[in-house]
Amino acid sequence: MRILACFGVALLGAATLGVRAVQAQDRGVSSPGTSQSPVQDAPAHALQVSLDHIRERLKQAPEKSLLHDVDLPADFRVEIQEQRKIDEMLSKLDFRSGPAPPGGLYGFEQQRRLFSPSSRPLMQPYAAFNGGQLITLAIEGLIQKYLGGRLIDEIKESARERAEEAARRVVRRDVAAYCASRPDRYQMLLCNPDAR
Repeated sequence: MRILACFGVALLGAATLGVRAVQAQDRGVSSPGTSQSPVQDAPAHALQVSLDHIRERLKQAPEKSLLHDVDLPADFRVEIQEQRKIDEMLSKLDFRSGPAPPGGLYGFEQQRRLFSPSSRPLMQPYAAFNGGQLITLAIEGLIQKYLGGRLIDEIKESARERAEEAARRVVRRDVAAYCASRPDRYQMLLCNPDAR
């Protein structure tokens, strides 16, 4: 819409400059050897532009302007919110280091210095578990690593497909309501997609 408005302004400016150039030619520039202007020397039918014809056309009301829909407000607006949420979450993550240990780096260093593995073996992170419990934890970790990621990916994909279908339904409903409210809906390609 803005492009059409800019094009219309440029076209109007070009027409104005053309009219002024023709008016300047009508006034004529007298050269030292001649007393008549070149425009007066040329026959009337040889001129490409007639000022009377231009004035007559400018006085007439325009039939239907190409820019008649320029002032209409936009009917739809698309805004993607999920990408913004993902970007906000990713901006908070720090990828320069690995995962922080429980208690933070300073807490982990303090734990390591105060309770060394050789002097206090029962104060180590997994010392509270026996052999069977450690195997169970290892199996659970492997299941979570190899199957949990796929399961989470499938759940995310399913949720995304449901959200896309819901968005399509909302758009179809809004387009139908918009087309029902427009008197020129039979001329609009949006309301008649089969008319292509």
